[in-house]
Amino acid sequence: MSVTLLLLCFFAFLAGFIDAMVGGGGLIQLPAMLLLLPEVPVPTVLGTSKVSGLAGTAVALHRYLGGPNPVPVRWRTVAVTALVAGAFALLGARAVSGLHKEAVRPLVLGLLVLMAAYTAWRKDFGSRHAPRLHGRREILTGVGLGAALGFYDGFFGPGTGSLLLFAFVGLFGYDFLAASASAKVVNVATNVVSLAYFIYSGQVLYQVALPMAACNMAGSALGARLALRRGTGFVRVLFLVVVSGFILKLGWETFA
Repeated sequence: MSVTLLLLCFFAFLAGFIDAMVGGGGLIQLPAMLLLLPEVPVPTVLGTSKVSGLAGTAVALHRYLGGPNPVPVRWRTVAVTALVAGAFALLGARAVSGLHKEAVRPLVLGLLVLMAAYTAWRKDFGSRHAPRLHGRREILTGVGLGAALGFYDGFFGPGTGSLLLFAFVGLFGYDFLAASASAKVVNVATNVVSLAYFIYSGQVLYQVALPMAACNMAGSALGARLALRRGTGFVRVLFLVVVSGFILKLGWETFA
């Protein structure tokens, strides 16, 4: 195994570990791939990354839902959100060529700053699982969330998991563990759609994707296990750390 592949596997493991708890694994894995695979076309890097990301997300979801004390998921709402998000992820991917991603950066940056500030200010934010939406209102909110973040994931992508987690806490009243599990369901849907597109267009390096997927799965399993063991308070703090890192990264790319 080459040094490059070993490094890619290390970053895939780290990405899976972080993503399993609070999302944002793509902020670790994708930049590493772009740096270490400079000769590979960007669409192929994205397709290869999706194999790893989907595998790790699926393992994390299994960890959250399996075992003697599964994390509660409101399946009707989350399933509708996931289906809509998957459809809109495809629309977002197809819209890439006609829109400028640079125009999205300041909007996402501002949103992340507000998310971090609100989470830091509200000490009890995400500490208690108390769903506040019910019936038709809950479903319609899920449809809106799936459409907005599904399109964003297909079009731009970075930080989708963290945005989903915050939305499930802030809009639906879930605690951080239930929000993490719910976000993983939606992430699986958007990743399946995106990966199908990349496989169809022949933009996956399987000799790189498969070892990275194995390492991402290992990191995801460990991350989900740690989140379940340490509870919502730990996930809340980690969420703030990851979002703050993303703010710095996106701010540098926007204003540097």
